[in-house]
Amino acid sequence: MPNSSAQSAPQQVGLVRRFTNAGATTFAVAAAILVLVPLLAIFAYLVIKGIGSVNWAFLTQTPKPPGEVGGGMANAIIGTGIILAVASVIGVPLGIGSGIYLAEYGRNRFGDLVRFTADVLNGVPSIVIGIAAYSLVVVPQKHFSAFSGGVALGIMMIPTVARATEEMLLMVPNVIREAAYGLGIPKWRTTLSISLRTASAGVITGCMLAFARVAGETAPLLFTAFGNQFWNLKLNQPTAALSLQVFTYAISPYDDWHKQAWAGALILIVLIVGAVAAVRITTSRGMLKGGS
Repeated sequence: MPNSSAQSAPQQVGLVRRFTNAGATTFAVAAAILVLVPLLAIFAYLVIKGIGSVNWAFLTQTPKPPGEVGGGMANAIIGTGIILAVASVIGVPLGIGSGIYLAEYGRNRFGDLVRFTADVLNGVPSIVIGIAAYSLVVVPQKHFSAFSGGVALGIMMIPTVARATEEMLLMVPNVIREAAYGLGIPKWRTTLSISLRTASAGVITGCMLAFARVAGETAPLLFTAFGNQFWNLKLNQPTAALSLQVFTYAISPYDDWHKQAWAGALILIVLIVGAVAAVRITTSRGMLKGGS
């Protein structure tokens, strides 16, 4: 007759494992909910406070003079797009290039210095970067501009993109690189065409995180783009931005401007989410086509 204690032992172990698995799953779900609840609460609050002021005039008109009711933030929406485009042109290539160097060639003292500098720069307050951009760009130009705002935000994007690119490239198995070397492919071509392509999903995610981080910055733009109440499509002139307009309206004494500040914050969040989603969908489709 089999020993009953020997049979109960595996059953007890299996029961403990099931309880442990259920507990870990519950904890993971609860942690995910705790992360999502504040985000959803903020977005819902913005919708409640700002949706009433979002209309065609808000999206197509420039701000009215102080004290007048109406107007919109069309110039700030366009200005935000211009500044973020300049920032992306500066920050994304430099960040990806730095990440490639750190992952493929940076196992030396200089690489450690670049890595340390990127980590420090990632923690520098945005207003300090704004002051630096003011000294480097605005003072020599002798005027504020959209370009200087893009430089400030681009500098902020570089460390995030660089570190994300480095980490994603380090996750690419060395077997893939060795297979390319065995076929006679040079290292630079292997890095660009094979390693970077393999890690492209993670690199794009890092770029989108950097983009989302700088899209709502206000302090650097106070020292660089400065703001504008009128239309401007030139890179060398002061330019409006949604974050600047929201800040200006929020500290004003006018109730109508307060309502438009909530609407501007809502539009800014929607534009960021839409831009990130569009890039993710486009790149995922491109990768699927390339894989097929």
